[in-house]
Amino acid sequence: MKALFSILLLLLMTSCYEVERNCSDFKTGTFEFNYTIDGIEKTGRFIRTETLNIDYYEGRVDSSSVRWINDCEFILKKLHPKRMAEQDAIHMKILSTTSNSYTFEYKLAVKKTNKPIHVEKGIAKKIN
Repeated sequence: MKALFSILLLLLMTSCYEVERNCSDFKTGTFEFNYTIDGIEKTGRFIRTETLNIDYYEGRVDSSSVRWINDCEFILKKLHPKRMAEQDAIHMKILSTTSNSYTFEYKLAVKKTNKPIHVEKGIAKKIN
């Protein structure tokens, strides 16, 4: 009986927890994020306005249009894709926020036929 009460109390407490999402604080600004390529961790930087996202990584600059779906979700589409794979739009979703960072997930905006949906997660830190 004690175990059942403890489990019930735990479920009740965790069901009341709500993740903080102040997405509008992260619609624009300068951000940094870490990513790994071939086991090497690197840092990228991007500047986002209401309609434009400019990425700086590995000495390259790339820009995408930004179309907001709601305060926490937007679509990125490369302005000048160099390969076919870069033509696909990316759906970004802010999952949670802190005072200076947000956790996000991203995937292709349109599901490819006969391919599973591949979702990645990351953390972006607002630096300005």
